[in-house]
Amino acid sequence: MKGFVDFIREKGVIGLAVGIILGSSVTKLVTAIVTDLINPILGLVLGLAKGFETFTVTIGPAKFLIGHFISALIDFLTIAMVVYFGVKWLKLDKLDKKKI
Repeated sequence: MKGFVDFIREKGVIGLAVGIILGSSVTKLVTAIVTDLINPILGLVLGLAKGFETFTVTIGPAKFLIGHFISALIDFLTIAMVVYFGVKWLKLDKLDKKKI
């Protein structure tokens, strides 16, 4: 059993597992917050009646979904921040044993 615990600590398996679990469990909540709260507020500020996610730029036949891209970026940054502070708050960053 000691060898198994050493393997988990040395290879950073705990950190990887925590990142996957927190990331997947928080994704729906963060997406809802961004889609239902942040995007409409940005839409109001920028004067877009249908919300921020519908913001597009058309150049010739190409249509760039700028609002959708920024929405996905906000999702990613929010999830990364939640995972980072979750690991720090639970002190899981101290579980990994440094190999000498």
